[in-house]
Amino acid sequence: MTDWPSYNRSLVRRGEILFAHDFLDLWWDIEIEDMNERKEGRKYRYPDSLILVIGYIRAYLHLPYRQTEGIIKATGKSLPSHPSYSQISRRINSLDIDSGSRSISELDGDNDDLVMAVDSTGIKVTNRGQWMHDKWDAQNKNKGYLKIHVAVNIKTKEILALEVTDERVHDGKVMDKLLKHVLKSNGNGPAIKIKSVLADGAYDSNENFKCLEENKIQPGIKARKNSIVSAKNASSRNKEVRSQKDFPRWKKKRKYGKRWMAETAFSSLKRTYGEHVSATRFQNMVKEMAIKVSLYNLLGRLS
Repeated sequence: MTDWPSYNRSLVRRGEILFAHDFLDLWWDIEIEDMNERKEGRKYRYPDSLILVIGYIRAYLHLPYRQTEGIIKATGKSLPSHPSYSQISRRINSLDIDSGSRSISELDGDNDDLVMAVDSTGIKVTNRGQWMHDKWDAQNKNKGYLKIHVAVNIKTKEILALEVTDERVHDGKVMDKLLKHVLKSNGNGPAIKIKSVLADGAYDSNENFKCLEENKIQPGIKARKNSIVSAKNASSRNKEVRSQKDFPRWKKKRKYGKRWMAETAFSSLKRTYGEHVSATRFQNMVKEMAIKVSLYNLLGRLS
């Protein structure tokens, strides 16, 4: 019979490495007081800032929750107490996580020249390796995979907007959501003006061209090879179809090659944080990807 408490403690000890939490001392009490001001029922013991930092540690080091608790237990000697792995899991999955990208005015000064690249990539929902697939034909057909859709600032490579869906959602159906997120992301600051959006042929649809027209954004979407000028098309799409007859010239004019900045962001995300998620529920997978994107943006500021 397995001694589960002892087994859990052994897993926690695996994560005992040094990490300083001194930066929390300045506003721990203030944040807790604010969080508990209108809280009904049991009060919070740990501020959201601490939970978010713990989420960053877990994402960066690719740790399960028990080993993550071990890190906090071993390094947070100055903390009044430390959250358990189950508390960490619950609190992380209830956080309202911001992308961590800077405001557009902070990034560019004049935001009239913001150019975004929009694209998507797949993320595995299990870390089962190629050997299992080849040897046992273990494909996990019922699980599928996640698709993460992003809007990337081509100047800074920061991810300005993120949408997470399952594999059945077409890329072109998500562009409007990404645009709305970016346009609203400055809060009470000055209105964001996006100069251009670069995207591949998967985003070639009248709906997307009309969405860009309404927001006065120049399209940089590659039209399908068999596209024709039609009265049924959005006027901007007809214009792009004509322009792309001389594709090399159009590509240079629109700086279409910069679209690969989205691929660069995907590569950095996957190399640093892995190509799979550890969560089993979809809503928790979304939180996990949001934490990874937020940390990616924060670390990008230091490079």
